[in-house]
Amino acid sequence: MARCCQNFCKEFKAFALRGDVIDLAVGIVIGTAFVNLVQSLVDDIITPPLGLILGGVDFVNLTIKMKNFIYKNQPPVVIRYGKFIQTIISLFIVLFAVFFVIKAINRLHHISTKKKPKPENEELVQLEINQEVKVLCEIRDLLAKQSSVVR
Repeated sequence: MARCCQNFCKEFKAFALRGDVIDLAVGIVIGTAFVNLVQSLVDDIITPPLGLILGGVDFVNLTIKMKNFIYKNQPPVVIRYGKFIQTIISLFIVLFAVFFVIKAINRLHHISTKKKPKPENEELVQLEINQEVKVLCEIRDLLAKQSSVVR
């Protein structure tokens, strides 16, 4: 039992300390912070002026109250479509941010692959490699014949 627990602890430690897991954890923390930032941007900066333009509407208070027909002594069911609109706005902001990050990464990748120097006389280099391979194959075959004759 103790040995099983030790093996499990060793495996878990090896798993947790791998670079992929740590990178994933850092990405989750940064992503959560980014989502909170975007949520604040939408809730506190974008939707109040948008609501003002639409006639002083507060998106948080946009709701539909439905009478509870099943349990008449319970409060009504509230559908908060204003919060849903804010969430959609947040989604579009996150999508734009991710789009621009991916676009920048692709551009950097394109620039880095474009500037790689190509070897001069690439065909000549390939021809030399092919000739070396042929010579090595011939040497291998000769050695194989000699070892089979000696036996």
